[in-house]
Amino acid sequence: MRYGTRLAVGPVQFRIGSDWAAPIAALNRLYAGYPGDEDRPADATVRLFAARPWRRWLRPSVQIGGDFTVPDALPLPLSMGLLAAEMGMNLQVALGWRRHLLLHASAVAKDGRAAILSGESGSGKSTLAALLGEDGWRLMGDEFTLVDPASGDALAFPRAVSLKNAAIAEVAARVDPARLGPLLAGTPKGDIRHLIPRADAVAAMHDPVRPALLLFPRFGGEAAVEPMGEGEAFVRLTEASTNYVALGETGFAALLRLVRETPAFAVSYPDSATGMALVDRLWAEAAR
Repeated sequence: MRYGTRLAVGPVQFRIGSDWAAPIAALNRLYAGYPGDEDRPADATVRLFAARPWRRWLRPSVQIGGDFTVPDALPLPLSMGLLAAEMGMNLQVALGWRRHLLLHASAVAKDGRAAILSGESGSGKSTLAALLGEDGWRLMGDEFTLVDPASGDALAFPRAVSLKNAAIAEVAARVDPARLGPLLAGTPKGDIRHLIPRADAVAAMHDPVRPALLLFPRFGGEAAVEPMGEGEAFVRLTEASTNYVALGETGFAALLRLVRETPAFAVSYPDSATGMALVDRLWAEAAR
């Protein structure tokens, strides 16, 4: 394609091509601190293209393609080209990755162990992970957590964090403005702004850690912590995995090991400060 870049996020090497320069320039700014090996074959390919030639100039609209596509997906305006690129990266991993058990979950790490946060969209897991990543934890990722079927370790996927709506101001108040991408207003998911993870999180993104906590956060309501049984945690994580079925027996064994070896809790919290305090409390208890 006319414009392109390569970058690595965790174990995934991306090749991204575009009919327009702007999305590639925005990606290169967000991921300037990430490694990119031009000689390594790409694990996943993303294409941002105009479905019709004139759509490159007349009311330009970005179609997302690559190794895997969603045929009925609507294009995005060029002003949201960065969002299209991020969606394309996530799509390729969600549909194509088979080397690890893939969980739609955020994760943070401390002292060589990980807390994995899984929940539906709007549960607050991404915001909570981003804030913890600014408060003594290593951010491992806000979109996917990868579990090695052989070792049981968790691997990081620290892409730029997609902050939405009210979370944008909350996180922006704590970080250097240079670590924030452009504001994408009025997207299908509301306002979005990307947060570049801390340099130490990027530098350590190839360091596996042992899962020590499984948390299922829910933003809203009174503060509460409830232990979760292995059966419920297993079912919830099968629903949160995009490749559990494709991995077959390997996926079953990896997930079974994870829920048997890792204590799980449902966590409700009315605000981010309370949520962070609850995570810190559970972490301290797990370390005893």
